Amino acid sequence: MPNTHSPHSAAPQAREAALAAARTAGVTVLDEHRLEQQRDIEALLISIWGMSPQGAPIPFDVLRSIWHAGCNITAAYRSDGSLCGAAVAIVTPGNASTYSLIAGVAPGTGDRGVGFALKQHQRAWSLERGIESMTWTFDPLVSRNARFNLAKLGAHVTEYTRNFYGIMDDEINAQDESDRLSAVWPLATATSIACSEGRPRVVELPDAAGSSVLGTGPDGQPHLIGSGETLWVRAPEDIVGLRAEDPALATAWRRSLREVFEPAFSSGRVADGVTRTGWYRLSPVLTDGERDITADLASHA
Repeated sequence: MPNTHSPHSAAPQAREAALAAARTAGVTVLDEHRLEQQRDIEALLISIWGMSPQGAPIPFDVLRSIWHAGCNITAAYRSDGSLCGAAVAIVTPGNASTYSLIAGVAPGTGDRGVGFALKQHQRAWSLERGIESMTWTFDPLVSRNARFNLAKLGAHVTEYTRNFYGIMDDEINAQDESDRLSAVWPLATATSIACSEGRPRVVELPDAAGSSVLGTGPDGQPHLIGSGETLWVRAPEDIVGLRAEDPALATAWRRSLREVFEPAFSSGRVADGVTRTGWYRLSPVLTDGERDITADLASHA
């Protein structure tokens, strides 16, 4: 699929930010078209998510087809040439958006910035093709991923879908229902530019003195509070461990968050940040705005 769309005006900034993120993480990030390296990506994804009865998370032949269609396969390599991360995305009809299918880093890689470098590469790839937004789904109970998506990248959420994939039978999700939040990442806003340059959204839980407890979670502790017009809802600290140790409690947490997110989004709220302790911010409107990028680019010229 040849690129027939003109680059977005924010594309040069995105490319510089992607290169800087890769340098910070100590990796080389590139579009991966090579056959054997795509086989390595299949193996990496298996090492992260395991095998389900349906097979690999994304089989090699599907990866090969995604590449052949002109879509995005991003790979991150350490200085010794070993693969340590990968991300795969397709393009929606009319190049309206990039849809990220999967992104992950090698077990043990931890918080070294590889995931951030992968996403910044995808951002640059999209803007260079005139694509201004990226979407994907994620588990609302995995607060670490939620904070990465909303606070560190600058995405936001207005949609909650019950059991998006049906019952998940891979090694991470442990037969749990697959409720998902749909992330929307505007790639060329002031927020996304700031995040790409290492200035994430500042998201801090308000003082207790100015807040009211509106609900308690399955652990008996406050999990829904109100502060002014803003709601805050808490996800559990380690849902992956909880699924293994106490599946019933994990299910209770999912239902508890459903009861908050669904009416919140129906009323027009937007999730636009997550604290380090796993509290989602549900704002009446995007708190930092999502403005046209034209004026902001002048400060980067």
